[in-house]
Amino acid sequence: MPVKAHQASDYLTTPEDIAAYLNAAIEEMGEDPRLLMKALRNVAAAQGGVSALARHAKLDRVALSRALSGRRHPRLDTLAKVAAACGVKLQFSA
Repeated sequence: MPVKAHQASDYLTTPEDIAAYLNAAIEEMGEDPRLLMKALRNVAAAQGGVSALARHAKLDRVALSRALSGRRHPRLDTLAKVAAACGVKLQFSA
């Protein structure tokens, strides 16, 4: 049976899917936020790419690309704008 590659972004079609995916990434990331940044990059791909997401979130494309690179720690306002552009919100729970 041939193996078919899949992209996580193929399955991120609704805000509910995106929220569940990002929540799973947060649970798995521990102290290394690079996993969350990779998950956000996959969300960006599902939204039409970093350029499209940057336009929708009213962010600079280069700055967003750097924030999602996994090499930097994005600012909270950047995360909030990206989340809002994807139809989800940041929240805390106990």
